[in-house]
Amino acid sequence: MTEPKNRSLRPESPRDIAALLERRRFSFNHRLGQNFLVDPKVLADIAGEAEVGPGDHILEVGAGAGMLTVELARRAAAVAAVELDRRLMEILAQVLAGFGNVRVIRGDILKTDPDEVFAALAEKAGPPAGVRRVVANLPYYITSPVIMKFLEEAPTYRLPWTSMTVTIQREVADRLLAGPGGKEYGAITLAVNYYAKVRGGRVIPPGAFRPAPKVSSRVVTFIRRERPPVEADRELLFRLVRAGFGQRRKTIANALSTLTKGDGGPPPAWSEVLREASIDPRRRAETLSLEEFATLALVVERAHIVEK
Repeated sequence: MTEPKNRSLRPESPRDIAALLERRRFSFNHRLGQNFLVDPKVLADIAGEAEVGPGDHILEVGAGAGMLTVELARRAAAVAAVELDRRLMEILAQVLAGFGNVRVIRGDILKTDPDEVFAALAEKAGPPAGVRRVVANLPYYITSPVIMKFLEEAPTYRLPWTSMTVTIQREVADRLLAGPGGKEYGAITLAVNYYAKVRGGRVIPPGAFRPAPKVSSRVVTFIRRERPPVEADRELLFRLVRAGFGQRRKTIANALSTLTKGDGGPPPAWSEVLREASIDPRRRAETLSLEEFATLALVVERAHIVEK
């Protein structure tokens, strides 16, 4: 646990940070989705929900004015904060001046290799005594791309992360946490649950941010799976998922008919395949679990009715 040496600026103080931003004449960039979390209680709760511990190495996505970075630095062994906005570099240097365990990296997280970031932390601070974690207050406009980048690429990482805790728009969180049968349940629900166990955290009101967004946010944590929870060809599985939810008002038999070889084939062909997978052809994709889609993928693979 690290404490700042410079007491001229209190990095945990929203008033001090606001004054610093004002002195720097900083203007929030709505195109970058800049809504900075400033509520100290919320910041502590996020670090708590991320289970950040003394030996951990943390990759933070989007440092903003550094208030969450400070909370992470106090709890973790080392923190690397990736921030896109060059205007924030001097501000972050001042806010984080007293923390020797923080490295700020200017860059686009979607073009950043997490392996290199964690390797740099290990080179500076030594191997983590704890685990590697990702923590982020994500701009709404890149929520899904960032989440899927870390989830889809995780199996290839040399230095894998254990958990990822993100603050995202509540509506998106509801979709990630949904169960079969609801309108929020969709292809992305299945995708994130394929790669991770998903846990919902606290809801954050707009007033915890500066400037305040128009909607509430929610904390969501992903615990990376060592292996997929189902046995099925991943590419085929998600082709079926995308086709099913691509026409979610149709029955699953009709929605999947677009995948059939040749001219599409007669609808009864899919009805037979679905029945073999113990799925009623009259159901819709939104009612199928990941396990049911996986069973269907195994049957489809044996039937050779979908082009590779």
